[in-house]
Amino acid sequence: MAHNDKQHQHHHHHHDGSTDNIKTAFFLNFSFAILEIIGGIWINSSAILSDALHDLGDSISLGLAFVLEKYSKKEADDEYSFGYSRFSLLAAFINSFVLITGSILILIQAVPRIFAPEPVNELGMVVFSLLGITVNGIAVLRLRRGNSINEEVVSWHLIEDILGWLAVLIVSIVLLFVDLYILDPLLSVIITIYILFNVSKNIRRIANIFLQRVPEGFAIEDIEGKFRGLKDVIDVHHTHIWSLDGEKHLLSTHIVVNKDLKQSDIINLKNRIRESGREMGISHITVEIDFPGEDCICIDCDY
Repeated sequence: MAHNDKQHQHHHHHHDGSTDNIKTAFFLNFSFAILEIIGGIWINSSAILSDALHDLGDSISLGLAFVLEKYSKKEADDEYSFGYSRFSLLAAFINSFVLITGSILILIQAVPRIFAPEPVNELGMVVFSLLGITVNGIAVLRLRRGNSINEEVVSWHLIEDILGWLAVLIVSIVLLFVDLYILDPLLSVIITIYILFNVSKNIRRIANIFLQRVPEGFAIEDIEGKFRGLKDVIDVHHTHIWSLDGEKHLLSTHIVVNKDLKQSDIINLKNRIRESGREMGISHITVEIDFPGEDCICIDCDY
């Protein structure tokens, strides 16, 4: 159990550096997009210019991710009593749909080229693909240090670019020797489908958090069983666990104790329950104390 607590603290430490990671990725991506525009005009490559527009779109997404990730660090107040953590999740949600939109546009462009392949500037693409792999690779390495879903979604933006540039590098090297232009759109379609698959998984995770599904790795039955094993606990019910942003988990539960239990023993029991929750990686626990025969009144609900 100590290991889980240590792991939870470790995640929190990295979460604090997530804005720096996203900021670095933003400046790298934006700078490279400007370089692509200059290079695309210089070598007269429409392929590089179209990718420059894609990278500019990524930069906008990264900028949004940076702003909302920074905003998510604000402390709880009267308007957002749970804090602003879900603004990070909102950025991940928006960026996921930006990535899906970009992927669909790539497919619209790539599929027709399978049936009508177009020649590309091989040497120019070799140079820019090497630059693209390097710049985006550095950004991904920074983001992979973090643990927030926002950072993960943003990293998929950049992984998409790396895979795209890697495909372009392979294709451009092959095209230096063979005029097999169909390879370019084929690789684009394969990579885009792979990216869409991973983004869909992220959207599912984000939706589960917004819908307050029990977080992955937790089971209500196991949690209640652990609490029932504590001294002075007669029964446990009405246990709910949800996540704010995929990292910070909250729990509320009703603990039934003997009505003769002293106040000091009840306080001690609450502390033991909270400590047990922290060991499981739960950030905040609300404990309601019930007594045998007491009706649990829940207004307008059936859970």
